[in-house]
This record gives sequence, C-alpha cells and structure tokens, in this order.
Amino acid sequence: MSVHVAKRRGLRNFSVLISHVLVPPAIEAILQSPATRFRAFLLAGHVCSVMGYWQYPPLAEKYQIPLVVTGFEPLDLLDGIRRTVLQLEQGRHEVENAYSRVVTYDGNRAAQQLLAEVFEVTDRAWRGIGVIPQSGWRLSPAYRDFDAEERFQITGIHTQESPLCRSGDVLRGAIKPAQCGAFGKECTRAIPSAPPWFQAKAPAPPTSTTAAHLRRGPGRRRLQPF
Repeated sequence: MSVHVAKRRGLRNFSVLISHVLVPPAIEAILQSPATRFRAFLLAGHVCSVMGYWQYPPLAEKYQIPLVVTGFEPLDLLDGIRRTVLQLEQGRHEVENAYSRVVTYDGNRAAQQLLAEVFEVTDRAWRGIGVIPQSGWRLSPAYRDFDAEERFQITGIHTQESPLCRSGDVLRGAIKPAQCGAFGKECTRAIPSAPPWFQAKAPAPPTSTTAAHLRRGPGRRRLQPF
C-alpha cells in the first residue's frame, strides 16, 4: 500500500527493498524433499486472513497431507494440532479452517488485487533451503522505480550462512532444533546463528519449542512456559 500511495502521489524520495515470500511454493518444496518427515502443516492465520486458503486443497490432495489454518492464541494452536491428529488417525487429508473468526476461503480479494498490481512473482532464496522457484515477490514493472535494488544498484548480494547452522534440516523436519550441534551454544536466543524464522542479528524470541529447551536448564525437571 505504501508503494501504491507513493506512486499515486508522485513521490521520488521513497524506495523499498523487497524480500516478501509466498507460502504454498515453500510448502511444496519441503514436501518434495526426500528427507522431509512432515505429516501435517498448520497454516499461519495472519497470512491466510489476506490470501485465503483456496490455494491449498491441491497440495493436500497431491501429497496426502492435512493442512489446518490456525490462529496464534494457545487454544487456537491446540485446536489446530487436535484437528491434524484427528485427520491422521482417520486417514483424511483435507484443508480445515480452525480460524474462521478471521479467515475465509477466498481471503481479502481487494488486498490480493492490489498485491497483484504492485508485485510480480519471482524466484526467492530461502535461508537454509536455497532458491525456490516462483516463491517470492518483487515489484512489478509499473512500480520498479521504487525498487531499492535497482535504484541503488545493489543487486547480486549474497549472504554467507553459518556453516554450523542446520536450519534447513529443521525446516524439512529432518531434525529437531535441539539436534543441531550449535543449539544452545553458538546459537542462542540472544545471538541466533542463522535460524530460518528470524533475522540473523535480531534478538527475537525463538519458537516455543526452542524456548522450552533453552529454559529447562540443569537440574530442572519441568519446562517453564515461554
């Protein structure tokens, strides 16, 4: 919306660096990996509130896997997990919406139309996985004047990932976070090495599973809630 407004107002001192991603291609890339061990996915409710979940039934059918749209409150997460477990026990592979108070099948069509105007689909590199074709967005030609990469000629920059980080294996479900050799040592909550869900230098909180492991501490039998 900011880029759309900037173009409408004729602003020339505004530019953006785009790193937006698309979820369905990433899920499919993970499911296509021979090392994947995922049996179900919880779909992020905030993404689906805009994009809907109409893109997911073909994935559920193709890979025979349950997909459940889930919110972020504790009861939302528990309900999402409960629904996936029920589907697995019953041999079903469907897309369910456990966040109907926010998410609809079609999503926000007006927002989707604006996204389609401002952006176009492109390949995107994912930390720990590599480049996934057609899994990201870049500014469309009509809005390319606001692209910081083009304006400041900073294309072709490649980041160096930590050789200790096994975030790609975590994303594919091949290992749990605590099975990475850097977990809790070189890679901590305060200084994450290169987890796929956070910026490399940002002191953002880890996932609840990671937090539970880190907070256990020596001699503690019970996990403290995050």
